[in-house]
Amino acid sequence: MTANTLNSAEKVTHKTNGHHATSAPATNGQAAPAYATNTLHPLGEKIFLDRYALKDGKKETVAVGDLVIVAVNLETGQREIGTVKQVNGREVTIELRDGEIVERALENVDKPLETHPSQMLDRVARGLAEIEAPEKQEEWTQNFRWLLDDWKFIPGGRILTAAGTEQNLTYYNCYVIPSPEDSREGIMNTLTQMTEIMSRGGGVGINISSLRPHHAYVKGVNGRSSGAVSWGELYSFVTGLIEQGGSRRGALMLIMNVWHPDVLEFISSKRTMGRITNANISVGITDDFMAAVKAEADWDLIFPDTTHPDYDDTWNGDLAAWQAAGRPVVVHKTVKAADIWNSIIESAWASAEPGVF
Repeated sequence: MTANTLNSAEKVTHKTNGHHATSAPATNGQAAPAYATNTLHPLGEKIFLDRYALKDGKKETVAVGDLVIVAVNLETGQREIGTVKQVNGREVTIELRDGEIVERALENVDKPLETHPSQMLDRVARGLAEIEAPEKQEEWTQNFRWLLDDWKFIPGGRILTAAGTEQNLTYYNCYVIPSPEDSREGIMNTLTQMTEIMSRGGGVGINISSLRPHHAYVKGVNGRSSGAVSWGELYSFVTGLIEQGGSRRGALMLIMNVWHPDVLEFISSKRTMGRITNANISVGITDDFMAAVKAEADWDLIFPDTTHPDYDDTWNGDLAAWQAAGRPVVVHKTVKAADIWNSIIESAWASAEPGVF
């Protein structure tokens, strides 16, 4: 949750005796001060209620008159704010803010238990203080709440969502996990790790340069590889199936290094409708590559020799370490470095991606 998003959700002002507080609240056992609240901006309210407010996960308290977030488009995941007009078993009738009446199954309706950021910040302060000794928790709750007030300090979005909820969610926004081992088992292990992180609210970054290029020989099954980009598409597809912490789609960054033989396919992949639709992509570039672009020089697209006896046990995507050990690489293709650079620029212009890393 960015500062701009928080501001759009309306600032909460901590006041004591009619004046803005400029120091931490007293910790002598006095009750925490009250917090003034204002009307939320409509977009900020929707973002807050959908992404960050604590929900009635068991859906046991939904009743007529309740403010809810409802999925209005089950295919795209679009959600809107509405008011419950009728509850008939597991079916709920809701009036949206624009006056439209929709009927949805209860599982597609979320009731926020927090309706303003000030309530979220109260929860976060209590949650952060839980690690302290019991006799110190109230003191630290007030200290944290003072720090959060008036946006003196803004935690990451996952902290705002998870702290104080007693749910099995992560406090980290983003994870970079190891490149997948170049095997079916390794690819699936990475998929499992990615899924577990995303299901608890974390975004994931994966460098897929460790995976052998398209049409490379796979000796174990006497076949050919579908290529690194195809496995990136798998990770992207699964990302689209996941709701992070029950509130938003998974977030994935795929990276491919500029030496990889599949890099040109990777660069242009998102210009094809339906490919890698649930991930951002970036190309890992190097000083050597940029020097080659400037010099209008050739650039070799290379990959370790997969027949080398050390390959299965040693290769982890670190090309520099592989070469430093004197192990062989195969030049799959030689192109102009400027052609790769121009492809990055053209694709970024056409589809806003890739980025460079």
